[in-house]
Amino acid sequence: MVHDFLFSVASDTSGVSDACVLRVGLIGTGVVGTGTSLVLARNAALIAQRAGRPIKLVMAAARNLSKAAQVVGPDVVVVKDPWILVRHPEVDVVVEVMGGVGLAKDLVLEAIAQGKHVVTANKALLAEYGSEIFAAADARGVIVAYEAAVAVSIPIVKALREGLAANRIQEVVGIVNGTSNFILTKMEEEGMGFVAALRLATELGYAEADPSLDTKGIDAAHKTALLAAIAFGADVHFDQVHAQGIHALDPWDMVCARALGYRIKLLGVARQGDDAIEVRVHPALVPEKHWLAQVQGSMNGIWVNTDAAGPTFYFGAGAGSQTTASAVVADLIDVARQRAINLSSRVPHRSVSSGSIRSWPIMPIGQVASRHYLRFAMGGRLDLLSCLPRWLQKSGIKVQQSVFVQHPQDATQDSWVVLTPSLAGDVLVDKLTVLKRKVKDLEPAAVWRVEDLNLS
Repeated sequence: MVHDFLFSVASDTSGVSDACVLRVGLIGTGVVGTGTSLVLARNAALIAQRAGRPIKLVMAAARNLSKAAQVVGPDVVVVKDPWILVRHPEVDVVVEVMGGVGLAKDLVLEAIAQGKHVVTANKALLAEYGSEIFAAADARGVIVAYEAAVAVSIPIVKALREGLAANRIQEVVGIVNGTSNFILTKMEEEGMGFVAALRLATELGYAEADPSLDTKGIDAAHKTALLAAIAFGADVHFDQVHAQGIHALDPWDMVCARALGYRIKLLGVARQGDDAIEVRVHPALVPEKHWLAQVQGSMNGIWVNTDAAGPTFYFGAGAGSQTTASAVVADLIDVARQRAINLSSRVPHRSVSSGSIRSWPIMPIGQVASRHYLRFAMGGRLDLLSCLPRWLQKSGIKVQQSVFVQHPQDATQDSWVVLTPSLAGDVLVDKLTVLKRKVKDLEPAAVWRVEDLNLS
């Protein structure tokens, strides 16, 4: 019965033959699935014009059948078992928006084995198992499209793989987690503590009930791993990404950073060196005039520096039902355009053909060099100001820039803030250990990296 119904739906295409219709199976009818169904229905005529053929949702898999039926409408077959969908002969492309890794991986690999194209918004899946999934897709001659997995309203995957294909990409630096950026914006603009800002983000629906994936930098690390893989034609696994979250940030550091002409953002950094690549996520100071410093609230921004095009910047919403659906449907249009093209002529899953993927060494975070921000709390002892520069110098720490910042309410929080020259993280730790030995228990109240990101 399901087979006959699907055939009748596929045939009802205003005179277009069955072979021309791209028939879509949707796994997951939550926020993203709902948006995808809505956009496909609302913009059906326009999508058909741009794809060169109609794209029809014919089947959906979800745990709650009645709720799913309300989402996708009466003309779409709804099943509880997603294995029925991925194996059904009249589904051409599987859209996986269920999330998670275990079952999602098995379903995606089965869809590929069945010769079906896949569209996914699952950054964790691809960051952890992308190499296996892309290899399976190449072997089977199908497409895995994933624009919605990173900074959904920003077509950054297409920009890196296609628009900048002539360039040697030197670095990709982005604000790719809207929840964390919203929290940092509230901490900076309103002086909120981390806990209060997180509570507000949860109330407004920006943060999940368990926000740790966002606030610990894990979500951003998944996305940064994907960006690095595309930018450098590399085999990058999530486990190789250094991830540090925002929970230890003090709003006072926001004030002190502004006194130096910087703002603090949670950055995903992918940078290519001569012999290794950096792939890391952590809070960092960004010059307040830089484009990334202007990304506020729940928005995303990605800065790409290349040898030929120079710096380019991409800005947009990083989450939302129809926002994500925009990227999912754009991927479906790409599948509709490319599915009849020979595998060797298609856009590769990463930026280079599978035979050219390189296993770059990932630089340990302790070896990554950058300028650093050090904040020393005076604790009411202004006499330390005359001694600190000398002690730092004797410990081998040079001072490039410094400022004394008075706390408006608590004099014990008055701080002397220093920017150092570029130092590897481990080298700075060693020098601070020497400082602590020279002056008993003297250590900075906060240490953060600085990313100057030259725009020239």
